[in-house]
Amino acid sequence: MSRKIICVIGYILALLFPAAGQSGFFIAKGRKQVDIPFEYVNNFIILTVNFNGFLPLKFIFDTGAEHTILTKRQISDLLRVRYEREFRVTGSDLKTPLIAYLARGIRFDIPDKTFAPSEDILVLQEDYFRFEEYAGVDVHGILSSVAFSKFIIQINYERKVISLYDREWYKMREGDYAPLSVELFRNKIYLNTSLRVLPDSAAPVKLLIDTGAGLPLLLFSNTHPLLHPPANAISSNIGMGLGGYIEGYTGRVHGLELGKFDQKSIITYFQQIDSSQNLDYLNKRNGLIGNTLLSRFLVILDYQKALIWLKPSREYKDEFVYDRSGLSIIATGRKFSEFIVQNVLPGSPAAEAGIQRGDRIVAVRRTPAGFLNLGDIQRILQKKPGKQIRLVVKRDGQRLVKKIVLRELI
Repeated sequence: MSRKIICVIGYILALLFPAAGQSGFFIAKGRKQVDIPFEYVNNFIILTVNFNGFLPLKFIFDTGAEHTILTKRQISDLLRVRYEREFRVTGSDLKTPLIAYLARGIRFDIPDKTFAPSEDILVLQEDYFRFEEYAGVDVHGILSSVAFSKFIIQINYERKVISLYDREWYKMREGDYAPLSVELFRNKIYLNTSLRVLPDSAAPVKLLIDTGAGLPLLLFSNTHPLLHPPANAISSNIGMGLGGYIEGYTGRVHGLELGKFDQKSIITYFQQIDSSQNLDYLNKRNGLIGNTLLSRFLVILDYQKALIWLKPSREYKDEFVYDRSGLSIIATGRKFSEFIVQNVLPGSPAAEAGIQRGDRIVAVRRTPAGFLNLGDIQRILQKKPGKQIRLVVKRDGQRLVKKIVLRELI
């Protein structure tokens, strides 16, 4: 339960936001390649980008977003950005009203690397997503990967570098990679492949390639008869939507075909979508592949030829590890050094230890929480089954010592 998907609004605005206008990024004439460093925090790729020429902001690099989005309106207000049009739409829960504004001609710079002289973006009236709670660092928006689509894009999760290559000069070492044909629809990348929830139940699936999702795999369980959660899946909170937390199931699927690089026993989140709403934005997809799976590869994206290329990294054969405590934790406070229990899975080790929603974690294994980050705590809670973890929590002004004995939950 430590790896969540945050359901963004890009797909909701897809039918309203004008398609033309994103001019994209450029590199200096004569340069064949630039390497852009990124932070990889809790399975999110985070780029530092100068907004309108000088203000450094943090953006999640997102292949699953149709448009670039600024989630902090106070920044664009401070810079006196002009809003051309207001959008009023309903959130993904069909209840929550959402307001966003179109801003044109925004400049983005990654100093000494690349620049976009004039981008059209969306600015949210409010920060509906609270990305910081899940990433544990400042996040100011979402940068759609299509802004780099004129280049060959290489994502190296091990080095934490995105490389942009001039396609006229780039030479693919095909023997090292497996090519996968993909479908492009409204600036997003879709893979058609085969998935087995159980060993004897192969299903054809269309999956969004989504670097904005901090999980391995998400399936919409009511889009195909064979995509139902396995019998040992657990009922869980699988993420954050506009109307609150999204309920679903978490389990493991037997396997997913990725060309010649199949993946086995993948931790998978199952969500039932509301089939009564207009689902055109889904493009008939059955789910998505997120960073926790993609990060097992060196990934190359070629938008113009509708191809992705995969090369296994050192983590290619590692086990997919799920939280073994039953705790869902978010980061708050100054420098995101306060950790609040957002959810406790019933019947889990954390529930048995008496930890409750709203408890503030003040120490983990005798280390003050202020010396840890959200990722540190989540990794501790994924340690081997049988490991005893001592937590000190604060509840109603009282300090309570709790001991959790980790075990497999799925």
